[in-house]
Parts: sequence; C-alpha cells; structure tokens
Amino acid sequence: MAEILLIRHGQTEWSLSGQHTSVTDLDLTTVGVEQAERLRPLLAPLEFTKVLSSPRRRALRTAELAGLPPVTIDEDLAEWAYGDYEGITSDEIHQTDPDWTIWRDGAPGGESPEQVGERLDRVLARAETALAMGNVGLVGHGHALRAAAARWIGLGTEGGALLWLDTATVSALGFEHGRKVIRRWNLVPTTIG
Repeated sequence: MAEILLIRHGQTEWSLSGQHTSVTDLDLTTVGVEQAERLRPLLAPLEFTKVLSSPRRRALRTAELAGLPPVTIDEDLAEWAYGDYEGITSDEIHQTDPDWTIWRDGAPGGESPEQVGERLDRVLARAETALAMGNVGLVGHGHALRAAAARWIGLGTEGGALLWLDTATVSALGFEHGRKVIRRWNLVPTTIG
C-alpha cells in the first residue's frame, strides 16, 4: 500500500539552537549532512512516484543526500512563516509573551495556524492524488510536517503540537480501513533494524 512519507531535513545551526527558522535559508551542519546520508538506506528500497520539497536549501540538500529521485519544489511545503519571531527561540519569546504558542497564536508578521493549515491541505491533496501511482515523499520542516500530519488525520493545525519530530526523520501517512492514519512516526535511521 502506497504511503506519504514525511521527511524532515537534517540538522542546521538554528535547529540545533532552537531558533525559529522559516525564510532564513540555512544549509545543513556537518551532523545534518551525516543525518541526511543515514536516511539513504531507509529510503532506498522504496519507489517514489513523486517527491515534493520545500524550496529551502536544507530540505533540498537532505533530499539529495538521502538519495531521493528528482524533487519538485513546492512553495506550500515551506516552513511556517515566523515573521517577527524568525531567528528567535521559544524561551526568548516567552520572556515577553509567557503564554505564546505557535500552534494557537501563530507569529506576528508571519502566518496564522489557519494559513499554515490551508497551504498544507493543498500539499496533502496533491500527494493524495499521486498515491494511486505509488509512494509520495514530502521533504520539509518540523512545524510544517507536524501540522500536515495533524491535518491528514482530521485534527486542526494545532494538533501538530502533540507530535514531536526530530531532524532527519521519516514518518508515514496512509490509510487503514479507508480512514486516514499516521502509520509510522519519527523514525530515526539509527533506531531502526
């Protein structure tokens, strides 16, 4: 049965430090390169009918190092636009807004949860259409992929808050008895097999 594979990019300097990274186009760290390369044996046995990627360098480089077939850049797979919170950690934000959460409040000067949900719904619709022909890969970012998984199973965007996602991991969306489900979550190649 074909699946939608969610592939989060490898480590960057800002994912390591916890800084919110959307439009800042960072490359992978040395560790991030190694993480992406370790995805290759996990993904190699799979045949992909389509691979969509965020336009950001960290996602495209991860797809390349993981040995994925040529990707189609999909602007809708970009990370949540953090606006004024770009480059700032949650701890720093909580110093001035202790109750803030991206999942409920969005980001000032950036996107709301509703806006993120709408664009990820478009990605999921494109992926679901391609599932009839085989596996679909979505290479992207932590918050966006968590939100996509939540939307897939019928939760609002805020449901992504319940799904932790490490860098350079693979998760799978699919069906069980005609219902949309998360089939596997947050697989790290070093913990498999």
